[in-house]
Amino acid sequence: MKKEFDKIVRIRRSVRRYKKTEINDDDVKDSILHASLAPNSSNLQLWEFYHVTSEKLMNRISEACFNQPAARTANQFVVIVTRKDLWNKRRIFNINTIKNKTLNVSDKSLKNRDLALKYYKYLIPTIYKEFFGLLGYIRYINAMIIGLFRPIYRQVTNSDMRVVAHKSSALAAQNFMLSMTSKGYDTCPMEGFDSLRVKRILSLPYSSEINMVISCGIRDDEGVYGKQIRVPFDDIYFKR
Repeated sequence: MKKEFDKIVRIRRSVRRYKKTEINDDDVKDSILHASLAPNSSNLQLWEFYHVTSEKLMNRISEACFNQPAARTANQFVVIVTRKDLWNKRRIFNINTIKNKTLNVSDKSLKNRDLALKYYKYLIPTIYKEFFGLLGYIRYINAMIIGLFRPIYRQVTNSDMRVVAHKSSALAAQNFMLSMTSKGYDTCPMEGFDSLRVKRILSLPYSSEINMVISCGIRDDEGVYGKQIRVPFDDIYFKR
């Protein structure tokens, strides 16, 4: 298994040009399922995945991606969208799931459930609630004061929580791309796009944000632009 994973990680490259070869919709859908299994902050799963196969929509998304080769030659797109605005809906989902979960009648199980319920009922709203950005600044000042005396979570502003949502979505994106590689397909995560146009094309709400657009297909012979370049491992690896 270790060798297989190493092979998948090393084969995966950001492919800039694809062959005119159809790929299987169900395979892509299955890889999106794998994406949804990624670790994420507080299990709120503040993401959505848009699987674009319509030729009309693909042409429009390619244009919104400036018709770069990775978009222009793609066979399909997967657009990963962050939905921080859904925090309360996802919070309630977690509360109901925990309440309905069958537990072993033991003190430890009941204690863990009670702690989880308190976490979603009280802590999550404290962090995610907003009122024109003011609550975030109040949380920040509060965290800085408390942090003088003990360790405390400091990333509590509205922009901080946006970053949290995007980090979770990026983890899902990597799951998706590795899953696609394991099926013999290729991908390219793109950040060069007009996010407002992509949102309009997909009829997304104003409060949503585009995490990345991922093109999919099978790499052309000239689809990878040279060998992978990485800084020396010793420059980035630190053991303490």
